Amino acid sequence: MSKHQNNGPSQRQLRVGEQVRHAIAEVLQRGEVRDDVVEATVISISEVRMSPDLKIATAFVSPLGAKDDEAVIKALNHHAKFIRGRMSHALRQMKYMPEVRFRIDTSFDNYAKIDALLRSPEVARDLDDEDGEEQN
Repeated sequence: MSKHQNNGPSQRQLRVGEQVRHAIAEVLQRGEVRDDVVEATVISISEVRMSPDLKIATAFVSPLGAKDDEAVIKALNHHAKFIRGRMSHALRQMKYMPEVRFRIDTSFDNYAKIDALLRSPEVARDLDDEDGEEQN
């Protein structure tokens, strides 16, 4: 039986993921990716999850104001090797430069669904029950 439980990412994965997130954001902010779809979109990188061996970085992206989110993700994945090379200067302390994969960030959609559910009349009625007694 293992001493360590796999409850989530290690501190190292979290730290490296944040460094990779900043490096990718710098490349995009400087406008180094020459692609019409990428240049026409404001891109927010909400999180980067690193694989346990730190060789794969999955970047969760929210394209702001884009008509087609999938087109932005496709363009970013098309330029992933270029972005990987451009961020190497910021991550020069790493033994291996991680392969970058871009995915759409759906967490904001999930938050909106939960918020809408909590504001629904059925749930609001149950939450507003001030005396805390069950209704008959």
